[in-house]
Amino acid sequence: MWSEFKSFLLRGDVLALAVAVIIGGAFQKIIDSFVGDVISPILGMITGNPDFSEIVLGQVKIGNFINAIVNFVIVGLVLFMLVKAAGKKAE
Repeated sequence: MWSEFKSFLLRGDVLALAVAVIIGGAFQKIIDSFVGDVISPILGMITGNPDFSEIVLGQVKIGNFINAIVNFVIVGLVLFMLVKAAGKKAE
């Protein structure tokens, strides 16, 4: 049983997935910094204020939800552009 477990853990798929998760976590910090420190201030200069957290409907803090949606769209756009750029270089 131990040898089966060891061979399972050392399979290429499991190791590749582990590396991908770790690299993905580190890359997430880069993307979060890019969005928070570069893109959001630029949006703030254009729109006046990129932070919607002050929007409240009764006791519901809808502004935080709007911030999460805006961040998701920006992160998706940044990742899309990076993947497209990497794909063009690979061709």
